[in-house]
Amino acid sequence: MFSLELPPDWSAAREELREATSRAGWKPDLVADAEVALLELFVNAWRHGGSSAPLVVVVILDGVLRVSVSDASPVLPVQRDAADPYAVSGRGLHLVRSLTHRFGTDPRKAGKSVWFELDAAA
Repeated sequence: MFSLELPPDWSAAREELREATSRAGWKPDLVADAEVALLELFVNAWRHGGSSAPLVVVVILDGVLRVSVSDASPVLPVQRDAADPYAVSGRGLHLVRSLTHRFGTDPRKAGKSVWFELDAAA
């Protein structure tokens, strides 16, 4: 069943991403891709990871943007088959994969982090 509950406010994470990419002089189209990927991981951490306030870390180092979103669930995300055009969910990780250069997961002591990277020179 699809929940109509609204996710937590992600505006602080989005602003952190915008500030970091603006200071680094990133192109608007790459920033837009990063925002969409961030939103997807943020909502997944809330919906599937049970986090009411997912932890977001934004780092730019040597022209690579890395965004990590952490939650307390140890269950690692699984990319589902996107073959069903009528499915109301299940395309998020496909979207993240198509918008970013790399993405993955890191298990943690308490939960996991799901991350993506974008290269500035792309």
